[in-house]
Amino acid sequence: MPHDHPHTDLPSDPALRVKALETLLVDKGLVDPAALDEIIETYAHKVGPQNGAKVVAKMWVDPAFRAAMRSDPMPLLREMDLYGRQGEHMIFVENTPEVHNVVVCTLCSCYPWPLLGIPPGWYKSDAYRARVVREPRAVLADFGVTLPEGKAVRVWDSTAETRYLVVPERPAGSEDMSEEELAALVTRDAMIGTGLALEPKS
Repeated sequence: MPHDHPHTDLPSDPALRVKALETLLVDKGLVDPAALDEIIETYAHKVGPQNGAKVVAKMWVDPAFRAAMRSDPMPLLREMDLYGRQGEHMIFVENTPEVHNVVVCTLCSCYPWPLLGIPPGWYKSDAYRARVVREPRAVLADFGVTLPEGKAVRVWDSTAETRYLVVPERPAGSEDMSEEELAALVTRDAMIGTGLALEPKS
């Protein structure tokens, strides 16, 4: 039976398609396998929300560090080796009893990879990008975050030039915890603003 759709030799499974493309590019000498391994190692073990959580925990316990991060975070991030592609021009915005901050990129999916890793699918979705600007409280409710009526919600729009990270409020009952223990309370969603810091286990 005649048909006019294009044929492809790539498998239908996305993972297999990626592997097939990788093999093709390596075989043609267009990609260095060692460079690919380094990229995979970086995003598997070196970048991710654990980096942002360490920074937030340090901001909670060290007033001088917190002040420096609020003023100009880039020198400190470079010093901590938390600087790189998609991590330029960071601004840290702090949640308070009066204000809750949320981050979005309405144009595409600008996101601080060195501190939060690869963005989740919902962050890149048209629905999130459009709705969180118009009705942030409703979007937060979808994530299970219900804020008091009197608390303002501020939405920050990331761009290729500027990326934001939310510093969540330090939870009550965490006063005697170490930085490492505090970092475990800080989730990726809390640093986007679609979540809150976890409560300490009693």
